[in-house]
Amino acid sequence: MNDLAPAPHRKARIATASLAGCFGCHMAILDIDERLIDLMKLVDVDRSPLTDKKRFTDRCDIGIIEGGCCNEENVHVLHDFRRNCDVLIALGQCAIMGGLPAMRNAIMHSDAPLRECLDEAYITGKYIRNTTHQVPNDPALPLLLDEVYPCAQVVEIDFQIPGCAPSGDIIFDTLAKLLNGKFRGFEPEMIKFD
Repeated sequence: MNDLAPAPHRKARIATASLAGCFGCHMAILDIDERLIDLMKLVDVDRSPLTDKKRFTDRCDIGIIEGGCCNEENVHVLHDFRRNCDVLIALGQCAIMGGLPAMRNAIMHSDAPLRECLDEAYITGKYIRNTTHQVPNDPALPLLLDEVYPCAQVVEIDFQIPGCAPSGDIIFDTLAKLLNGKFRGFEPEMIKFD
């Protein structure tokens, strides 16, 4: 069944990004399956790892973010999306609540400071074979934040699609309704996870 309206005069522009997460939500976008063909008739994909476009080429109607914010680069990307997208969607639990990457928050707030954690991970760990005996410290590496933040704690998020990862069905349904101006929230059966 095709839930998408006929193509408007101008295709909608969509951008996506993956921050601190596993890329599973982007894989879930691909789980839209053959409906992706219908969706592509209505949208152009701008900045996205799916297209390997690293910068915005134009203003976007919808931005989709997966993953939380764990470093300065994530914050920069998230602010860039908020500036360049009319609607911003947090996709999946990492974007909504920090997800698995936020498990480090408990360590960061314990008695072990960041330096001790990095030493354990790169120098003194039982199975580490780091011949330099140094924690990687290169200007190309983004600085870590004090903790992993959900996207909504960094910028205003318009909609959240829950799940780890959300199903292709809920992603397609949300996008189809947004593109048709009919999204008013989720039907309970769409977000029931049992």
